[in-house]
Amino acid sequence: MVTFRFYRLRFHFKAESGVYFPPGKSGNILRGAFGATFRKIACAPECADPKACELRLSCAYARIFEPAMAGIGPSGLADPPRPFVFRSRHLDGGAFAAGESFHFDVNLFLLRDPAIAYFVLTFAQLGRDGFGPGRGRAALARVDQLDAAGGVTARVFDGREFIGNGALEPTALSLDPAGDRVRRTLVKFRTPTELKVDHKVAERPEFAVLASRLRDRLSTLGDLYGDGPLEMDFAGFGKRAEAVALTRCDLQMVDVERVSGRTGQRHSLGGFIGTAEYAGELAEFLPFLRAGAFTGVGRQTTWGKGELSVSV
Repeated sequence: MVTFRFYRLRFHFKAESGVYFPPGKSGNILRGAFGATFRKIACAPECADPKACELRLSCAYARIFEPAMAGIGPSGLADPPRPFVFRSRHLDGGAFAAGESFHFDVNLFLLRDPAIAYFVLTFAQLGRDGFGPGRGRAALARVDQLDAAGGVTARVFDGREFIGNGALEPTALSLDPAGDRVRRTLVKFRTPTELKVDHKVAERPEFAVLASRLRDRLSTLGDLYGDGPLEMDFAGFGKRAEAVALTRCDLQMVDVERVSGRTGQRHSLGGFIGTAEYAGELAEFLPFLRAGAFTGVGRQTTWGKGELSVSV
């Protein structure tokens, strides 16, 4: 049985002053502030460059934000994927008055010493420092572990005490072919998605490209942070994916910018959103599509891009 394992964590907050997430920017806000706050908490004060720090092998920040593992994986990645994604799309455009509650999810792919305590400490501090353009403060009320269906399986933090990593079991997704024959599926790209083919941005999510990017992402995350790379016929998988047709496509391009708090540079977080329908022998690929709902696909997934859902 081939599986992909990860931790799904939900962070619940109670606003202490007005908290606002501009449309399309919640993932950007969380990712940027999380990185800056995490470094302040985890890094030694004398560390000027986590990539060159002599303590990097034991530093949680370096392992999560500056992994020195380039050149491995199916594509010889120059910049390896980070072991987490945010799920906060529902917060886009949301405003929360004092006393109101909100939440977001973190999917964590780091199984080897997952450093969950640092995520809790960082978000508790980030709530005290304030979220968004108005720096609205919020208290971290609790953190729950969820299963793939969204059910609570464990309490990680109760608002006062961190309960710990020890009793937490990762969620396991089977990547084995679906039992029943599947001939048609609809994929919804919920946040801007950017797939590249031959170093160029793909205009349409052809199935062979989508399936191959998901395969490579799951294998690379497993190799870097989890149970190891996928043991499968990569070439055969890709060849069979070429036989699946993109039968209907209803997409639009959107462009969202972020401004780096560290360099001041502007970066595009754009891509396509919408739906794509595929037809063919899909049973082998359906588990990879469903896993992609948790990992995302394409570029800049830690900023919230590449979120998808699938229905049959």
